Amino acid sequence: MQLPYHLLPSTTSIKGSKRVSKMTKKIAIYARVSTDKQTCENQLLELRIIAKRMGYEVVSEFIDNGISGSKGREGRPALDLMMKSATQRKFDMVMCWSIDRLGRSLQNLVEILNELQSMRIDLFFLQQGMDTSTPSGRMIFSVFGAIGEFERNLIRERVIAGQKRAIANGVKMGRPSKMNDGMRSAIKLLREKGMGIKQIAKQLQVGIGTVYSVI
Repeated sequence: MQLPYHLLPSTTSIKGSKRVSKMTKKIAIYARVSTDKQTCENQLLELRIIAKRMGYEVVSEFIDNGISGSKGREGRPALDLMMKSATQRKFDMVMCWSIDRLGRSLQNLVEILNELQSMRIDLFFLQQGMDTSTPSGRMIFSVFGAIGEFERNLIRERVIAGQKRAIANGVKMGRPSKMNDGMRSAIKLLREKGMGIKQIAKQLQVGIGTVYSVI
């Protein structure tokens, strides 16, 4: 089967009479399965083959076994470790078997992508044939980012509409007594670590609207 162009092995260029090899790209593989009865081995095997075929060097493998993709970064130890390693620039690209292995929600996926791209680390999804190191891959994820922003705006509008209904029904609205600089800092810190809105509200015992007002 003919491979797409971006999956072909890396080549060398000729400058003058000397052959100049392209710098080997360092790869981190991320794999995840939702239950203990499943295995990540098939995902890893396919990704290793593709990485080798492309002339990439696999330097790390991060595996979350028996963990739901609905959990945030704090609930997935391997994902958390991968993101921490990314800040140290230990690899140039993260390879995943499929998009749903990395994140189940669009918002969570876009946040991970944005964080990795801020560190100039690309993402590759085998099943979808997406590679953010290519122009077409970057375009696709820019669309994802726009949809994620649209989703956040819809949620914000629902919160505001709910507050207006509460006021119309005589409910007194106001800043919670717990809200102070320390609480704001805690909300921002938990959000930066990848925790979801509902989880932050539950852990700090504040309303979801309060969390949105801070972030």
